[in-house]
Amino acid sequence: MKYIFWDFNGTVLDDAYLCYEILNEMLTEVKRPTVTYEDYLMIFDFPVEAYYAKVYDLKKTPFEVLAHRFIEMYQPRSLDLKLHDGVVNMVKYFESKGVTNIMLSASEIHNLHRQLSHFGIEHLFKHILGTSDVYAKSKVEVAKKFMIEQNIDPKDVVMIGDTLHDAEVAEELGCRIILYTKGHQHASRLADFEKIERFDELIGKIKI
Repeated sequence: MKYIFWDFNGTVLDDAYLCYEILNEMLTEVKRPTVTYEDYLMIFDFPVEAYYAKVYDLKKTPFEVLAHRFIEMYQPRSLDLKLHDGVVNMVKYFESKGVTNIMLSASEIHNLHRQLSHFGIEHLFKHILGTSDVYAKSKVEVAKKFMIEQNIDPKDVVMIGDTLHDAEVAEELGCRIILYTKGHQHASRLADFEKIERFDELIGKIKI
């Protein structure tokens, strides 16, 4: 492998529980039933609009309103979080082996840069790819455009993520996917894919 595409939310940043807490705060604001953390891990999905449709009446509370409210609550609080154990060491390890580390996120690009800079890891990624708005839709087009521009062969790429959407993105790109089981989706939902529970497992899985 020559390139690793790293997802950010839930994979590098340990933010699933914060997103769960904010969801319940937002549900309470509009007097909707709250969910348990286990529920959250079972319902979280992409596009985010489809996930919100599981717990909101989007005719009463439009998705665009929810998306902006979430970012308003999430962005400042996300800076108090931690990165997942071992992930930075792995990024550095693969860099030392000549692998190009690339950040690929559905986050709005300016918000993503602020987070990466805050956690002191922006310099670890040769390229940082995000989206142009806060609606957290698909990363596919962003990644496809980048791979064409950089003339990257999908066979040289492995993607590290934490959701079924990451697996869908990898399939669209034609590259390998490895899913981390301590992110935004319950491990049982990831059963059909290659998985890791700890980041140091990647050393045995990714051949340089």
